[in-house]
Amino acid sequence: MKNPKPQEWKSDELSMNYIADYKAFNFVDGQGVRNSLYVSGCPFACMGCYNVAAQNFSYGTLYTKELEDEIIEDTRHDYVQGITLLGGEPFLNTKTCLSLINRVRSEFGSSKDIWSWTGYTWEELMQETPDKLEMLSKIDILVDGRFELEKKNLMLQFRGSSNQRIIDVQKSLKAKRVIIWEHLNDGKATFEQIHKEKLI
Repeated sequence: MKNPKPQEWKSDELSMNYIADYKAFNFVDGQGVRNSLYVSGCPFACMGCYNVAAQNFSYGTLYTKELEDEIIEDTRHDYVQGITLLGGEPFLNTKTCLSLINRVRSEFGSSKDIWSWTGYTWEELMQETPDKLEMLSKIDILVDGRFELEKKNLMLQFRGSSNQRIIDVQKSLKAKRVIIWEHLNDGKATFEQIHKEKLI
């Protein structure tokens, strides 16, 4: 796992505007029914990463206006709560992500929410480049932090390791401190407990 210095990794130098996948109408990438865009490229290289192929910035296909139009039309359904940005690393694909974010806000205002996962911590993002801060300012929920295999816990809600947090972005920006999402609802068993139960 790599730990960048502030502003060391820049989207305009690394991103090739590729996406690894698009999954419409899913229930696993945040609250409610969601449309999820998986961008390509992630230099964090966390051990145990569930999406190793998407660490490559040239994996998959180019992001296109046609795909963006498809995502917008899929999001137009009343039962879709919002979109989710994953990867790869969304905050190193800000051109692609901001294009979609701005389109969602233009089409739907705040009636659809926007979630994003990132390997950066909130504290690291506060020291990052203007494009990353702009993207952060326009989303609702952030799941932050590297995946740490030794802290893996299958009972955690919407994240893989206990160091990661589900952050209410807009409340946190106003308070100038991290505010955890009010609907957090983790299970009580740990990964180790589940593993032992399987062995017994």
